[in-house]
Amino acid sequence: MTIGAEPPPRLDKALARDVPEEAALSRTRLAKLIDDGAVCRAGEVLSNPKAQVAEGDVIEIALPEVAESHIGAEELPLDVRYEDDDLIVVMKPAGMVVHPAPGTPGGTLVNALLHHFGGKLSGVGGVGRPGIVHRIDKDTSGLLVIAKSDRAHHGLAEQFAAHSVERLYLALVHGHPDPADPRLRGVRGVSIEPGAVIKVTSDLARHKTDRQKQAVFFGHGKHAITRARVLEVFGTPPQVSLVECRLETGRTHQIRVHMAHAGHGLIGDPVYGGRRKVAKGALPDEVTARLAAFDRQALHAAVLGFEHPVSGETIRFEAALPQDMDDLITSLRG
Repeated sequence: MTIGAEPPPRLDKALARDVPEEAALSRTRLAKLIDDGAVCRAGEVLSNPKAQVAEGDVIEIALPEVAESHIGAEELPLDVRYEDDDLIVVMKPAGMVVHPAPGTPGGTLVNALLHHFGGKLSGVGGVGRPGIVHRIDKDTSGLLVIAKSDRAHHGLAEQFAAHSVERLYLALVHGHPDPADPRLRGVRGVSIEPGAVIKVTSDLARHKTDRQKQAVFFGHGKHAITRARVLEVFGTPPQVSLVECRLETGRTHQIRVHMAHAGHGLIGDPVYGGRRKVAKGALPDEVTARLAAFDRQALHAAVLGFEHPVSGETIRFEAALPQDMDDLITSLRG
């Protein structure tokens, strides 16, 4: 590649501006290539990102061959909602882990995708694998987009980083998150926006004593914003609410932690749901029993919208509630 007119004074910024778009090299990837000694000018290795460059400089970038993933392909059921040469949108069922981990080496969404793709994989990071740009918890159902090409991987990652992706979840929570409730309005980090929208703003970081959990902090951790709106309330007095949650950020366990912080943990959540019980007589006994027996957090990623990273088209997908949540809501209504 050749450095264009009036380049930025630094090598990393000049490369980010002038690298061919079809190379699909993000700033993070370029920084690693510089650090790895893969960037040269006239045979000289440029390992300093602050190195000066000039118009007309010919820069060579040596891209390593993409290594095969160590993760095995498995023929598992895969609910595909959309697919093209660059990306795929799938509906992940509750109970399936997205990516293999020490406790779950197989049976994951990535194992299923590797079998489905049959070699058409993103090579971001130097390893051929499905481009996982966001995740949802094992026991959360719903929509996920996965990159198949490097260009799509970078484009999607940038949209998630910019918080421009539409992500809407449906959740069943304990109690009634009433915007008019003085208690709710008094919770730190909670504010009320027009349209009876409850906004929860905080930082999220690992719990001080339980490293498997996330916790709300202020001034420490990753910034997180959740907006929630009550769609339907069940019980007399109200015991359970169907809530629509929109993510501005996408932190680990964000909705689960934020709703618990607001005093309305998710039904079935074994980590953040608390020990809250339905008031006696507020719902029929059989419905109360079904609520108590619901064995996962009642959370579903129902809407996913984004700009296609290659075509530029705005696309949006919706996924109906899974059977277990739909049945529970039906019993609450009945």
